[in-house]
Amino acid sequence: MITFKENNKNVDEFNLLYDSVGWGAYDNEVSKKALDNTFYSISVYDDNKIIGYGRLIGDTICFLYIQDIIVKPEYQGKKIGTLIMDKLLEKVSQIKKENPCLRVYLGASKNKEKFYEKFGFVKRIDADLGYGMILKK
Repeated sequence: MITFKENNKNVDEFNLLYDSVGWGAYDNEVSKKALDNTFYSISVYDDNKIIGYGRLIGDTICFLYIQDIIVKPEYQGKKIGTLIMDKLLEKVSQIKKENPCLRVYLGASKNKEKFYEKFGFVKRIDADLGYGMILKK
């Protein structure tokens, strides 16, 4: 049975999911800080086994960022990512009632752009905002 938990801060589950998709787990202390600084998160379980996760980070006034949409490989293609996005966007809608100018961003993993387009996201360049960029060492 699929169940959800809001604002779960389980470092072991977070790192397990990161490893399962090939992103590599962080040091536990780093993961704990990341989870402690998360505004809102949703964890997805199949019979008490973690299978997916997503979170919102940001100031909730000017911007929110959808981060870490993770689904264990054996559950990919089964709409778990869609469930996570739906839950996160429900929370975004609640916040936008108070802050209608809130901007919501995300960084899609390579070749996952079509998934996010289903939820109304467009590439920054298509919204006349320029390219998204990242600081690289």
